Amino acid sequence: MNTLHSVSSTRRSLLLLALAGGLSACASLVRTDPPRVDVVGVEPLAGQGMEVRLLVKLRVINPNDSPIDYDGLFVEMDVRGKSFASGVSNARGTVPRFGETVLTVPVTVPALAMLRQALGMAQGDRSPVSYVVSGKLSGPQWRSLRFRSSGEFRLPEPLLTPAR
Repeated sequence: MNTLHSVSSTRRSLLLLALAGGLSACASLVRTDPPRVDVVGVEPLAGQGMEVRLLVKLRVINPNDSPIDYDGLFVEMDVRGKSFASGVSNARGTVPRFGETVLTVPVTVPALAMLRQALGMAQGDRSPVSYVVSGKLSGPQWRSLRFRSSGEFRLPEPLLTPAR
C-alpha cells in the first residue's frame, strides 16, 4: 500500500508540474502589437574608405499595455526598393507601456548603395524617395520584437535642379 501511495503522489506531482509548465508557456504567448518605429533624424559620422556612416535616430512607440525591455537593436534601411544601410546597437533599456523613446543607431552605407542612389538622381529621377526601415529589438530571454515602417519624402528642389 505504501508503494501505491508513492506512485499516486508521484503522478500528482508530475501532473502539477505539467500544468505549471503549460500555464507558463501560455503566459509567454501573450499577444503584443509590434512597436512603431519612425526615422526622426540622420546625422553624419566619420566613415572609413568608401563607406558612409550615419547616426540614425529612431522614435520607438510602444502601443502595448506592458513595457518593452530591449537589449540590442538591429536596423536595415531600403531606399527606393534597394538595400541602402544597416547597423546595430548594443543599447539597453525599456520603452514604457503606451510610451515612446528615441534610440540612436550607427549605420553603414556601402559605396555601391550610395552610387546607385546618386545615379538615380543624376538621371533625373524626381519621384518621391520611398524608404523602408525594418529590424528587431532584442529582448531578454530570446524574446525579440520585429518592426517594419515605411514612408516617403521629396528631396528639396535645389537638389533636384542642375547647377548652372
